[in-house]
Amino acid sequence: MTERQPAEGPWIVVRDVGFSYGAAPVLRNVSFDLYPGRHYIVAGPNGAGKSTLLDILARLKRPGAGSLRILGRDVADYSPRRLARLAALAPQEFHLDFSFTVREIVAMGRRPHLDRWGRMTGEDMRVVEQAIRDAHLGDIAGRAVTALSGGEKRRCIVARALAQATPILLLDEPCSGLDVSHALAVMSLARKLAENGALVVTVSHDLNLAARYGHEFLFLKNGRLAAEGPVGKVFTDAVLSDLYASEARVARDEFGGGPAVSFRMGKP
Repeated sequence: MTERQPAEGPWIVVRDVGFSYGAAPVLRNVSFDLYPGRHYIVAGPNGAGKSTLLDILARLKRPGAGSLRILGRDVADYSPRRLARLAALAPQEFHLDFSFTVREIVAMGRRPHLDRWGRMTGEDMRVVEQAIRDAHLGDIAGRAVTALSGGEKRRCIVARALAQATPILLLDEPCSGLDVSHALAVMSLARKLAENGALVVTVSHDLNLAARYGHEFLFLKNGRLAAEGPVGKVFTDAVLSDLYASEARVARDEFGGGPAVSFRMGKP
């Protein structure tokens, strides 16, 4: 970590952010603060702007309106290399077309930390191997990524972001295509990282998994922030019914002890 994190206050401040693809608005007047030590879940219907919002936080896209500050500085003040030492993104869409091994792909996450010759130190390799273990990739670390299943590739991309070893971690649908055990492991790790002091933001369509491992929700609808706050406050029948235009019923999750939702077609 090359930037000194503030002792208190939000690490990410978003104010009145808007974004459009041509004439089609995707995000409108979105504002929120994100704090360290929290696992935030971004959720909402298809087309609500979730992935676009994450791309803006990673500075892959520039907002058409509003402002974004990270650790007290406007995001535009950071060079790409300095920002890459602060925030890592595991994107929803990715292409792995060359026969790199899993270990080589994960090691690419260390690039922002390497010298001009790209030399890996013993510490870099230690971080890479830890990321491989955390993503449960040890048994396939030497395999070519072109030979992996979709779920294995997804875990490889998550491991690459983990290897960046940043205080801010952005995960866009990290459990898409994963089986149950690996999805549980990824979300459990995301929560553990947050509880150890990181700021983690995860886009998820699996509401019950998100409610189990997230601390707070940011619900988007039609490009606007429809609801935000701790899981127990906003993960409710009324909020979820309105968001998804379906009747929602929230009950206690027998295993996790937190809330879980069921839906049926039609509004209450």
